[in-house]
Amino acid sequence: MRSSELLGATGPLASALAGYELREPQLRMAEMVETALEREGVALIEAGTGTGKTLAYLVPALRSGRKVIVSTGTRALQDQIMERDLPALTRHLGLPVRAACMKGLSNYLCRRRFGELKDSPESELPSVARHLPLIEAWSQRSRLGDRAELAEVPEDDPVWAAVQSGSDTRVGPRCAHFESCFVTAMRREAEDAQLVVVNHHLFFADLAMRGPADGPRGGAVLPDYDAVIFDEAHQIEDVATLFFGVQVSETMIERLLKDAERAFSARGLLDERTDRVLRTVLGRAEAFFEQVPAGGGEGRVELPAGLFEGARSRAYHDLDAALEAMTLVCRRQESEGESFGQLARRTRRIRDELAQVADGGEPGRQITWSDRRRDRRVVGASPVDVSAIFRDEVIRRVPSVVLTSATLTVSGSFQFVKRRLGVDFEVDEAILESPFDYASQAALYVPPLPDPRAPGYSDAAVDEIARLVALTRGGAFVLCTSVRMMERFAARARPRLRGRPIYVQGDAPKGALLERFRRDGDAVLFATASFWQGVDVPGDALRLVIMDKLPFDVPSDPLVEARCRRVEEEGESAFARYLVPSAALTLKQGFGRLVRSRRDRGVVAVLDGRLRTKGYGKVFLRSLPPARRCDTFEEVEAFWRSIS
Repeated sequence: MRSSELLGATGPLASALAGYELREPQLRMAEMVETALEREGVALIEAGTGTGKTLAYLVPALRSGRKVIVSTGTRALQDQIMERDLPALTRHLGLPVRAACMKGLSNYLCRRRFGELKDSPESELPSVARHLPLIEAWSQRSRLGDRAELAEVPEDDPVWAAVQSGSDTRVGPRCAHFESCFVTAMRREAEDAQLVVVNHHLFFADLAMRGPADGPRGGAVLPDYDAVIFDEAHQIEDVATLFFGVQVSETMIERLLKDAERAFSARGLLDERTDRVLRTVLGRAEAFFEQVPAGGGEGRVELPAGLFEGARSRAYHDLDAALEAMTLVCRRQESEGESFGQLARRTRRIRDELAQVADGGEPGRQITWSDRRRDRRVVGASPVDVSAIFRDEVIRRVPSVVLTSATLTVSGSFQFVKRRLGVDFEVDEAILESPFDYASQAALYVPPLPDPRAPGYSDAAVDEIARLVALTRGGAFVLCTSVRMMERFAARARPRLRGRPIYVQGDAPKGALLERFRRDGDAVLFATASFWQGVDVPGDALRLVIMDKLPFDVPSDPLVEARCRRVEEEGESAFARYLVPSAALTLKQGFGRLVRSRRDRGVVAVLDGRLRTKGYGKVFLRSLPPARRCDTFEEVEAFWRSIS
């Protein structure tokens, strides 16, 4: 029996579940995934919300007999697959499921680092001391060591950063805690599983540590596999860019020094000379970052060629020499414990990555940049184009590759994503429409507002936000393209939204904000990029999504500038080929927050008149679901009455 038959009208799911809905797009997708796994091919599938794409790839993956990696964009989807979808397949289809979940290493407790923190003088600080007994008790009863289980410690508490695992902190088989290590257990479970569920960050971290396809495995984290299925594949380019570049921050160096201090203290080896070496690294790191131009909190700025000359050259070489001295100090103590070898390797890696930034890289292929995040400075180097990397290291290396998402096409074409990911040959591709009746479930409202760059835009936009929220009685996301606009809208709208719960991204961890929003039912949440995608609020709690403007990439971002230059050098319009398609996919994601089930109803408002006045607005409109179009507020009111 084929996978599509198992999911079909006469299959076991239809027999077992009352009210089972037959979904033709799901059957077609299952057939495409099964074919890609059988024939070792590549498939691109845009599966609209509600098509049932998760089961459509899980069933053929489990039946294939191959070692399959499922890579998701979020931990929430990982949890859904492991806790809901796979148990359902076992229960109703009788499929044998040997599956394992691997999250990013920072989600797991490191027993070695916990022990070093516990034995250090830092453990007596009140902010640390109150949490150590909680973590210790949890570590003794936990099977997974997964941060998600540790409800007793706040999600954003800095103590977790001191005890979490990581690719740069992990020691490996020589660690005294290796056999009892949570990451070791996770990896062994994954080795034995037929299906391994990971997220994109872990997948590409593993790929970067493996090295070239024809080289040794190096620091691989994932087991070897025969196939990979990327869900939420629209995120791949951004994640791959992160892991095939480098970045060094003040925070990274400070954490290295803290770990070194704890390791030396725990063994009674923190003498005056070692302390001086660590303090020298800290001082020279501060001097180095002071010499690097940084944006004023508005994003990355490109580092010009020849920057590291003169005084800046001395600052860089002074820091490099201090890091080299720290490496030697750690190497001398390797006989006292593998922690010191690991510290030496971390220090060496920071030296290598700083050297890559200082060298500047090959023009046109890599850009070097600096940034300021929460008053902490960062320098980095990023590849301009990851298409060749993805093609060579994934598509040509892995026998079967499936890429799926609700948003992969622009104006009905896969051409943009294929170019960005190096898919320069014919592959199986399909656009599977959502089963939702968007014309009756959702309205798209584009009010006639001033251009977002015009002086009167903010006031007009806040007026529109206020009357839309009043119409729907809250239940609104206000999604903004910048922190500055989010804060401005929230401040100006708050007096006009009295009586409703108002939340602003950053007031609390993301999960806590969403939980409060769902619970209240009439709240208004002002947010930025991380809420445009991967956020699921089905039901009546979310009935209005407002987007401030078309989400074009920031044109001054050095990586965006470099990518635009590359397109122009190839004789094409960067605006038409890169900026518009990229923004259209993001807008499509934002729209997708509203309708998550057949029961959902509501309004999506885009407060950007360019959607109706500019020629490129047609590209955006053709990419969005076919909701009812409203051009006036009176039309929105009429629609709202029809669904209320």
